Amino acid sequence: MVTILTKLFIKNSDQTSNPRVRQAYGILCGTVGICLNILLFLGKFLAGTVSNSISITADAFNNLSDAGSSFVTLVGFKLAGAKPDTGHPFGHGRMEYLSGLVVSGVIIIMAFELVKTSVEKIIHPQEVEYSALALVILAVSICVKLYMCMYNRRIGRKIHSAAMGATAMDSLSDSIATLVVLIAAIVAKFSGLMIDGYCGVLVGLFIFYAGISAARETINPLLGQPPEREFVDQIEKLVMSHEEICGIHDLIVHDYGPGRRMISLHAEVPAEGDILKLHDAVDNIEGELRRELNCDAVIHMDPIVTTDPRILKLKEQVEAIVRSVSEQITIHDFRVVAGPTHTNLIFDVVVPFGFAMKDEELVKTIQEKVRQQVDQNHFCVIRVDKAYVGV
Repeated sequence: MVTILTKLFIKNSDQTSNPRVRQAYGILCGTVGICLNILLFLGKFLAGTVSNSISITADAFNNLSDAGSSFVTLVGFKLAGAKPDTGHPFGHGRMEYLSGLVVSGVIIIMAFELVKTSVEKIIHPQEVEYSALALVILAVSICVKLYMCMYNRRIGRKIHSAAMGATAMDSLSDSIATLVVLIAAIVAKFSGLMIDGYCGVLVGLFIFYAGISAARETINPLLGQPPEREFVDQIEKLVMSHEEICGIHDLIVHDYGPGRRMISLHAEVPAEGDILKLHDAVDNIEGELRRELNCDAVIHMDPIVTTDPRILKLKEQVEAIVRSVSEQITIHDFRVVAGPTHTNLIFDVVVPFGFAMKDEELVKTIQEKVRQQVDQNHFCVIRVDKAYVGV
């Protein structure tokens, strides 16, 4: 169904990097989610009322909250598509994350209320009468929720949306929760055991887990998380495809919402090259990044010596020493400043977050190894950087 609606209502649906196309996907999935969840609510509410089942009724109101969540997601995608303005020069893309956070809060509150009501039902049990209609409605609900999980997950991956990925997880949790309710109904019908309240608690816990998972998916990009490895590889491949570039480092990706990213990086260029030609090449690279990866880029040129055999050999020796300390560490901006009594080797080392050694210990270790293995009169001047894109 969603595939057919996509073809009918979304133009250029394959251009998922286009913010307008992403917005259309979000609005479409939000609308379908609202309609399906309202239908599920009406069916389960009827079944819960007829059978006097707290777990079915609670599951019905869970679907009603899901409809509200779909509405919030829809509004979030709509607001996220607003154009940049004076107060928000980087656009409103993060509204998608904020809407996901609101949805998570609603889910968690609903889970708390469900567990509270279910505990009351355990303390004060009531007779539950399940009908064939109730069982059929629950079985249909499981199928519908699995379908919603499937299309939300597929489209979420297609447009790289954390909010829709969280919605897919919520739908999967709902289908599991409804399965638990269905099992309780079957057990009660054929054995007479009243486990309705206990199943309500289980449903509430499933919903709570879904809310926490959804919150994590939306909070991380708001706080700032490393970019996808695939995106980093695309940047490196594009920049390094230009012969003027010897290497890149200090790549930082600023995420202002899906499809709204700014990047900055340092590009190593030959110190012996023509500065005007190198600057022109960097300008062209920034343009290519904008056109092909839909991100604004700022590139800083770092001149490095590429023709002095002595400097190249020293750099190779230092790189080997650094790798002997840890394969996770890299160096860049290597310079040599020679003096009458000693030589300074100036460079940066890049370490991942959570690296076992403290910065001071790492610097001291490298300095000592260089003096022991290269030359007693060679002193390292080291600055420690962090790997903002992950390893």
